Order: sequence, then structure tokens, then C-alpha cells
Amino acid sequence: MKLNRPHTLKEIADFIGCSFVGNPDHPVLGLNEIHMVEQGDLVFVDHPKYYQKALKSAATTILIDQEVECPGGKGLIICKTPFDDYNRLTRHFSPFKPQNVPVSEEAVIDSSTVIYPNVFVGHNVKIGKNCVIYPGVSIMPNTVIGDHVTIGPNTVIGHYAFYYKKKPSGYDRMHTCGGVQLDDHVEIGALCTIDAGVSGITRVGEGTKIDNQVHIGHDTVIGKDCLFAANVGLAGCVRVEDRVILWGQVGCTSDVTLGEGAIVLAQSGISKSLEPGKTYFGSPCGEVKMKFREMAAIRKLPEILEKM
Repeated sequence: MKLNRPHTLKEIADFIGCSFVGNPDHPVLGLNEIHMVEQGDLVFVDHPKYYQKALKSAATTILIDQEVECPGGKGLIICKTPFDDYNRLTRHFSPFKPQNVPVSEEAVIDSSTVIYPNVFVGHNVKIGKNCVIYPGVSIMPNTVIGDHVTIGPNTVIGHYAFYYKKKPSGYDRMHTCGGVQLDDHVEIGALCTIDAGVSGITRVGEGTKIDNQVHIGHDTVIGKDCLFAANVGLAGCVRVEDRVILWGQVGCTSDVTLGEGAIVLAQSGISKSLEPGKTYFGSPCGEVKMKFREMAAIRKLPEILEKM
């Protein structure tokens, strides 16, 4: 999430009541979690395991729970509870805004787009030309939809991110201040769910077609001309390159990359990144030829055991 204006390191530290290391005038341009950070962003880290990842990331301001050596050109804000203070910042710069009308007055919808009855359109939504939004669809705040996009009945675009921190009192949810972008000629089936980015953008690339009852997690980025069959489920922060095909009930863990042109057969489970241009099967999935050989070998096991 980009801030409405540049803020200084001292301004941010003073707002949350914390000390800082670095130039007081060091600029903070945005807030982002570690998977989506860009130059000028602030990121939080609250575990030594991830200190170096945060310090070496593109983020130029780090909200951290220990005073460490500050890398050149960056600023540190030292606090006891980085997760909580990050949430304070996101709620301050992107507060929850209730809505009691079906279509927000802030939404910008091209006159050529067809909106069926019982559609909800939230604040800061933009919908392009010649789209068709079927009944029961919810388009949540901070969603951008391109031209010639179709969204099937009862689909939810931009629900808050499934991102929690476990505490003694229970699970505390990170405040969502990101959004969703659907590029031109995307088609989304019925009863699908696409979560908003935590503080960035969940994106579906141009020409991608998604079947019914598919779930896309927060901050996942899907390339052009992909094809997802029914019941596919992608966790957050997945990178799907162009022309990937996922057949029915494929599941994918977070923070992996599916290479361009990869094909994953039905009911497979993806637990690590896949190379481009290959066909995969199984759980955990592997190249299809090897998996079929493994299955053939397993079928021979009873015969082998009888001979022992």
C-alpha cells in the first residue's frame, strides 16, 4: 500500500511511540509485507529467523523487535510488538469504512458494463468496459477490473486476506489494506473467492479463465492465458507464470512459483516450485512420467512380497 504522501522515519516512529535508527528525514513511501515489498516500503519482522530476509529486502524501512546494525540507506524502527504496530499503521492509513448501499458512490463503472441485481460493489472499485457481473457477486473495496471481464454468480472478489498471528489469547488477523486486479478478458466462474492482498495486489492476468469454486489466496499473482478447472485452491503469495493449466482439485502451498506453460493434472498437491513447460501429477506432485512409473512399481509390490 502506497501512502497518500511521503512520511518521514521520525513521523512514523513518533506515531507508534517507538525509537528509531537512521536519518529522521528518511522517507517512508508505503507499507508492505515481506513477499510484496518495493523500494520505499516499510516492512515488519518479529522473529530472528527472518531478520536478514527483511534487512536485505527491497524495503527501506524495517519495523523490528531488536536493535540491529542498520544497513546503509535504510531506517529501523525498534518496537516490542512489530505485528501490532504494523497493524496500527495500516488501520491508520487505510481504515475500515462501512458501507450501507449496494453500490458505493465512490465506485467507477463504465456505462457499457452489465451489473445484474444483488451485486455488491465496494469503495474505490473501478470496472472497465463491456464487463458482465452476474447476480450475487461481491466486489470488495480496492478492486480494479479491466475490460471484457465476466464474473459468475455468487463469486467474492477482494475478501480480506487469510493472514493471522498466533498469540496466547488466540489468532490475531492482520488488517487487510490491499486489493485485487483482474486484467482484460478474464473470466471467473461461479462461487469463486479471490482474496485481497494483505497490503499489495492479488492479480489475475489478461485472458486467464477460472472455473467454478476456485480459491485464490492473498497476494498471489497469476499470469496471462492460464486455465484453472473447478476446485483449484492456491494459497497466498503464489507466482503463476503465463499459460499454466491446473486441472480439477489441484492444491498449492504458499510462496512457490509455477513455471510458464506447466500443466498439473487433477487432484495433485503442489508443495514446491515447478519448472516451466512440464506436466506434473501426484501429491506431492512430480513429473508425470516418473509418477506413473512409481505407480506401476507399487502395483508390483504384492507380487514381489509373495516371492520373498
